[in-house]
Amino acid sequence: MSTPIAFLKGHGTENDFVIVPDADNTIELSPAAVAALCDRRAGIGGDGLLHVVRSAAHPDARHLAAEAEWFMDYRNADGSIVEMCGNGVRVFARYLQRAGLVGEGDLAVATRGGVKRVHIAKPATPGGPDGDVTVAMGKAVLPEGDVAVSVADRHWPARNVNMGNPHAVAFVSDLAHAGDLYSPPPFTPATAYPDGVNVEFVVDRAPRHVAMRVHERGVGETRSCGTGACAVAVAAARRDGLDPAETGTPVTYTVDVLGGSLVITERPDGEIEMTGAAVIVAEGEIDPEWLASVTN
Repeated sequence: MSTPIAFLKGHGTENDFVIVPDADNTIELSPAAVAALCDRRAGIGGDGLLHVVRSAAHPDARHLAAEAEWFMDYRNADGSIVEMCGNGVRVFARYLQRAGLVGEGDLAVATRGGVKRVHIAKPATPGGPDGDVTVAMGKAVLPEGDVAVSVADRHWPARNVNMGNPHAVAFVSDLAHAGDLYSPPPFTPATAYPDGVNVEFVVDRAPRHVAMRVHERGVGETRSCGTGACAVAVAAARRDGLDPAETGTPVTYTVDVLGGSLVITERPDGEIEMTGAAVIVAEGEIDPEWLASVTN
C-alpha cells in the first residue's frame, strides 16, 4: 500500500479548506483529485484546497522564494487553480503556526496573486483562543464601465472590483433576493468577466456595517469569501462617498458573512487589510488507494 497522505481541515469564518502539507512539492494533485477531496459527501469536504509548498520547490513560486518561504498553491473545490483566496491565506498561516513553522507576528506568504503580508495576533487572554489573523490583501482595482447582475427577474447594477480576482458587488434590499446561488448569477456585458466572476449581494446593517452573500466562481455559494468581503467594503465606501486616498484617513467596515464577521480596513495608500478568526479543526490521513480509485 502506498504511503498515506497527511491532511488537515480548517476554516476562516466557515470558508473551509482541505490542507495538504507538501513542503517539497512531491504530491501530484490533479483537478480530479482536488475535486474528490473537496467533495462534501464522498470526500473530506471543503470550499477549496490549500497545498502547502515551499516557494523554492514550486515552479509557480520560485521567483518569490527570496520574499516568502511558503507558497499557498490554492485550488477551488472543482480543482481549478485560482490566483488568491483571502480566508485561505489566513487559514494557511494558522496551519504554519500550528506546525511550528512560524510564530506569532508577521510573515509573508507567496500566492499566485503575489506575496501577501500576514500578521498572527497573540491570544486576547493567556491560554485563550488563538488570536485573529490579519492579511494585507493588496489594493483594489476599480475597472471602468457599467456592469449588472441578475437573479430570475431581478436586475441590479454592480460595482466592478478586482482584488487579484474579479468581483461584481450588487447592493440589494434583501439578501434572499440572491436566490439559492447554486448557479452563477448572469452578468452583463458578457465581455466584462471573460474568466467568470465572484458575485456579492450586499445589504446594510448599520453605519459602516454590511452583510453579504456570495457566489464564488467554481464553487457556488460559500459561507465566507475574503477577497469578496474586501471588494464589498471598497464598493460600500465608494458608494458612501469615502475614499481614504482622498481623505488621508483609513476607512473600516465590518462585513458579516454567513460564517461570521470580517473587519476590513482600507488605508490611504490603498492597501486593504482583512482581520478575522482562523481555525484548524481536524487532521488525519488520506487513503492513497481511495484517491487513486476516484481519479483514474
